[in-house]
Order: sequence, then C-alpha cells, then structure tokens
Amino acid sequence: MSDPARTYNQAHQPRPYTPGRRRVSVYLSWSYPAEANRPTIEMDNRFSTMTEVRRVTWPAYEVPRFADPMQFQQGIGGALELFFWAWVPFQTLVGEVTGHPVPVFQRVDQAGFALPLDERVLDDCDTLFLFGLDHNITGQTPSPAEIEAVRAWLGREGTRLVIGPHHDVGATDDLEQRAMEYAHHGDALVPRQQRFGQYALALLHGLGVPVQNRWALRPAVRPGTRDKIAPFTAFRDVDAAGLLTGVESLNFHMHLPHYALTRDDGTARVLATQPIDLAHPHPMTQAGEMEFNTLVWAPPAGDRAGDIVVCDSTVFSTLFGGDASLERFWKNLVTA
Repeated sequence: MSDPARTYNQAHQPRPYTPGRRRVSVYLSWSYPAEANRPTIEMDNRFSTMTEVRRVTWPAYEVPRFADPMQFQQGIGGALELFFWAWVPFQTLVGEVTGHPVPVFQRVDQAGFALPLDERVLDDCDTLFLFGLDHNITGQTPSPAEIEAVRAWLGREGTRLVIGPHHDVGATDDLEQRAMEYAHHGDALVPRQQRFGQYALALLHGLGVPVQNRWALRPAVRPGTRDKIAPFTAFRDVDAAGLLTGVESLNFHMHLPHYALTRDDGTARVLATQPIDLAHPHPMTQAGEMEFNTLVWAPPAGDRAGDIVVCDSTVFSTLFGGDASLERFWKNLVTA
C-alpha cells in the first residue's frame, strides 16, 4: 500500500476532549525561515545544508529522493526537512496510543506564518512537546503573554510540558576548548560553536524551573557496539509519575545537553544521568564528572497542576535510532 496523501497549508482542527486519552501536540520554537536562510558562508551557529549532510554521511542519502535537486532541497531547508521525516514514527505511535492525531506547530513556518505559543496551540492540548531547536542567534524569545499562557495552561489538571533546549557547543571564546569539545563529540556536521535553546530556556526560567542546558556530550555506548547507548543511571525513587517504568535507556546521539540544575530546592529532580564516552577529553570530564543529567522532572507545585519534563528533542527522532525501551518511554509520557 502506498503512503497516505499528505496535506499542507491547512488550519488546525481542534480535537475534542476524550477522558483518559491525552491530546498531544509538538511545538517547534524555531523560525524556519531564520534557520533556513542562515548564510552558508558562516561556519558557526547554523544547521548543515543537505549537500553537507550527503557529503559527510555518504552514501546514506544518495538515492534520488534526497540527492536529486528536482525532488529535495539541497540547502539548509533540506536538512531541516529531515527532522520532520524522523518525527513521523513518534507521531504515529503517539497517535495510535491516544487515538488523536499529533499536530506539529512552528513558531514561524516555511510560509512565514507566525504562531506564538498561545491558546490556539494550548486549548486542545494535554501534553505539549516543545522542541528547543532554535539557534540563539535567531533571537527567539517567548513574550510575557506566552509565558503567562503556558503558566495558565499548566494550571489545568492533567497537563504536561515536555521541553528540551538543545545542546550548547562552544560557549566560550577559547578556541582550544572549542576544538576539544568538537573532538569529544566527533560529529563533523556540528560546527565548533552551535548554541541552541534561547526560547525554551526563557520559558523554563519564566515558569520557575531551574534548568540550564550546558555542553554537548557524547554518551557512552554498550560494549561491542558503535551506536547503542549505554543504560542510564535511573533515580526511580523520585520518579513519582512513573516515567521510567520499563525504561532502561533512550537513544544514542553524538552530542546531548547536560541539564544542570541552577539551584537545589526541590523544584526540579534529576530522574536519570547518562554515562559519558571517556574516549576523548572534555572540560566536564576533566572536572571529574563521569555522567550528565539527561532527564529532569518538575512535579506539580503550588498553582501548577501539570508537571514539566526536561528532555532533549533528539529522544523523539528516529534519525538517531530507537528500540523497545525508547518506545516505552514515549508511551509513558503520553499515558502516565
């Protein structure tokens, strides 16, 4: 059977509330045009072009579907479209579990339509995945009205915000340190400086969640494999929501953020830490750290009836593999 017909350029149709079945949405905090139109002569703080992806990963994308410029964009826009392709399995599984379609919204989409995070996104949503893939240089910042809209939404019982500011590579003027960070993660497609997450961080801080994305760390892998991530260290005693039930690992990605807690007052709890690949030095391991915070949970508190999960967006992308443990985590997030 052929793939179903695809649609574009339609207004979102709100989903009715269904008891016991969460309505799940994805919100990308980027401006697609701002990302796609970054000058390719700039070395840092941009996504790769599709041509660069093909060169580095050759021959993975040499089929006409991706390599023919008459069929697929070869600039930065093409690389961005790979993200959308890789989120489809997550959307499909969640749709099957919840019985509702999973829309993907963008702060500014390909056609230039702007959609701030407001009631149009939130009113028919119970679990919101906010992927913090906006480069800081593009200046995406939530307005006070957006922060207040999310705060009010989290005041509703049964809501959950899953939010992940992406990595922060090369946050220094020390070029030797940037070179060390680059050699540590080993991804030729990531520039020596690539700073993400301004929107998500501002929203987290506006909601009083003390998390800061730092570094881009290569996780350790299982012995005898190249890309099967090592099991995380789980703190199941503080996992009151059961997010880690039946989960022992997420998926491998060459450069994952460390979600540092900026204060230790119980507002946020580390649910899992990930062992670091020690084959190449990194400032964090040189400081004596062997694991990084990969999953943080802020339980309901005060007027906030919903909870907040801090987890990188790559966990929901099959560009970086997946298995039964990862799928169980996806299901837990939309059912627990």
